[in-house]
Amino acid sequence: MEYNNAEQIIQYIKEAKKKTPIKVYINGTRLPKDPHLKIFGNEESCVLIGDQEDASAYLQANKENITDIYMESDRRNSAIDLLDISSINARIEPGAIIRNHVSIGEQAVIMMGAIINIGCKIGDNTMIDMGAVLGGRVEVGKRCHIGAGTVLAGVIEPPSASPVIVEDDVMIGANAVVVEGVHIGKGAIVGAGAIVLNDVPSGAVVAGNPAKIIKAHKDEKTLSKTQLLDDLRQL
Repeated sequence: MEYNNAEQIIQYIKEAKKKTPIKVYINGTRLPKDPHLKIFGNEESCVLIGDQEDASAYLQANKENITDIYMESDRRNSAIDLLDISSINARIEPGAIIRNHVSIGEQAVIMMGAIINIGCKIGDNTMIDMGAVLGGRVEVGKRCHIGAGTVLAGVIEPPSASPVIVEDDVMIGANAVVVEGVHIGKGAIVGAGAIVLNDVPSGAVVAGNPAKIIKAHKDEKTLSKTQLLDDLRQL
């Protein structure tokens, strides 16, 4: 199911069972199995994986048999799982955080540290560069480049607001900020560090804070500086 409006996402978060996944390393004696947990190892040394509620019950029930424990957890009462990327035909580098119900197109590239929130759509052959942040419900078209550190504002709260929409063939430079509701037209270029408060026409070049149109249409010099490379998108 696609979550492309705020009301759907809000309802999903409201109804979701909040989870605190935990991993526990245990040494002890006669450590039993448990149907509510994944347990790897043997009766004297094992790794226990599951929700904190179930893990705590196990530890309490078996405290007399446990000699040493070490626990790891990376979230608390989380409402949205991370996306299962195992069958996605894209290049996704370590450290990217992609929440569930995100659509990623063929041969897209998601670089280290990118953060992509629920409801986002990313088109074929688009690159989301290092540390870029895509808020909830942001839409990015095909063959775009979203520069390192860029923020594309999404909207879940308030639900009446609109997220950023980026059409095909758009290049956004590093550390740009595009505020909620902005629509960037096909083939446009946004300069590095720009703060984009208004819609950008197709093919235009904008830069500055606030961003203003510096070229109504891309010229050959601009095209040569913003060329996308197919080699970076090969799998």
